[in-house]
Amino acid sequence: MNPVLKAIAERRAVRNYESRPVPKEIIIKIIEAANQAPSAMNSQPWRFVVVEDKEFHRKLVKAAIPNNRKWLEPFKDVNPERYKAILKRYEELEDPVYYSAPVIIFVIGSGKFADPSCPLACQNIMLAAYSLGLGSCWVHLGSLVTDNEEIKKELELSGEEKIYGPIIVGYTKKFPEPPPKKEPRVKWI
Repeated sequence: MNPVLKAIAERRAVRNYESRPVPKEIIIKIIEAANQAPSAMNSQPWRFVVVEDKEFHRKLVKAAIPNNRKWLEPFKDVNPERYKAILKRYEELEDPVYYSAPVIIFVIGSGKFADPSCPLACQNIMLAAYSLGLGSCWVHLGSLVTDNEEIKKELELSGEEKIYGPIIVGYTKKFPEPPPKKEPRVKWI
């Protein structure tokens, strides 16, 4: 199989990581791959913040959890079983947001072309991580930290910028089985 298509088919959202650090050279390769993503008008409206510091990681978790709970509240009525399972995970795990991954890569963008472009950089991060033998997961709930001034300052987040990641990266303890996929909906004209 074509290696790109193979990586797309086999990559999974990983939420179970070893504590060993990821070498800086590998993180740099992943960032370089993200930077190669297509962008509207070649605007490249992104920048990256790599978090490896355990203390800052703990601050991110502490800031994200209350906001995650608020964000998840509407799901209580939509899917009560899933909502209860998520809350249970919050009680059981030390880090139910970033899953104790050794690396968090924030993709931060601004400007008119950030919305259509930055998600492409996020996808490149996940594919590059997989191709280099690492697991990754896009954790939207991990971006709900922007009400914390200390975190905004550390991320150097300006008023017009938005977090499009974070993507967690690390060596996997257990690579998940592929979930069932629906057949694609296609209309040929």
